[in-house]
Amino acid sequence: MPLQRAIRKLSLHIVVIAGPTACGKTRLGVGLAHELESEIISADSRQVYRGLDLGTGKDLEEYTQFETPVPFHLIDIVDPEETYSLFQYQQDCYRLLREKDREKRFCGGEVPLIMVGGSGLYVETVVRDFRIADVGENRGLRNRLANIPLDQLVAMLEREDPELAEQTDTSSGRRVVRALEIAEHARSAPIGYGERPGMDLRFSVFCVDVDRSLLRRRIGDRLRSRIASGMVAEVRGLLDRGLSHERLEALGLEYREIAAHLRGSKSFDDMVNDLEHAIGRFAKRQQTWFRGMERRGVPIRWIEPHDTGKVLDFIRTHHESAS
Repeated sequence: MPLQRAIRKLSLHIVVIAGPTACGKTRLGVGLAHELESEIISADSRQVYRGLDLGTGKDLEEYTQFETPVPFHLIDIVDPEETYSLFQYQQDCYRLLREKDREKRFCGGEVPLIMVGGSGLYVETVVRDFRIADVGENRGLRNRLANIPLDQLVAMLEREDPELAEQTDTSSGRRVVRALEIAEHARSAPIGYGERPGMDLRFSVFCVDVDRSLLRRRIGDRLRSRIASGMVAEVRGLLDRGLSHERLEALGLEYREIAAHLRGSKSFDDMVNDLEHAIGRFAKRQQTWFRGMERRGVPIRWIEPHDTGKVLDFIRTHHESAS
């Protein structure tokens, strides 16, 4: 095989470190990127927002702990007043990958890029190259669906568009409503889609597997650490800058619960207790999503939080066999 074709066959290698919240994936991914002199691509649906730091667990100190900080991408790229969609994430990620494909040290697979995140749909939409619809928000439809139970919303989506239902996180009411929004649009107008990657991509997906009792303890410890570090003040600052309670609710568990406490409808202790249980349930849904990815045909290698050596051994073996 000519050298040019061999290089293009290898193309861009992306090592994915996924897993539930508080499992240690950021530390593991950043450690790998430092060891390989690589860069991090975030796959987190909320870390894209500026000013949402403690509530989303950005852990930016992980990236800057080294003499040469680990570069990261797709974090802090939009203001929280904006709504950042799955479509935008996929397109931004593909643009970034095309840029990296032009860099000699990444093109050819010798140095893999490291994707880190717990947003399973964000990971899967890039790994499996989903065709994501470019459809705007339909506020009227969202208002009509607002009080419909999740199981009924899921049944509606399965009737409207079974293929779209399969690609949707049906444990999330927000995402089911978004899918129904897309299906509604498709009945009256053609749907536009974004650019495809335009290159060969090779993904190696690792998922951090943590015993559930241990994960629950880690979630509790992490939550209390984030509160001690100023998470309540972070949410108060967002309210002070004019962010609405409705928008905070859309930004996830921590922002919804803390905002409820700040407006006086929930005590501090109840807020912490409810948050801990809600994050635990969310982590369980994340684990279910990644198990589902495996059933949907994505090969996943299950690792423990400190299995840096196992991932490095795989990368080296992968590169040698591919060469």
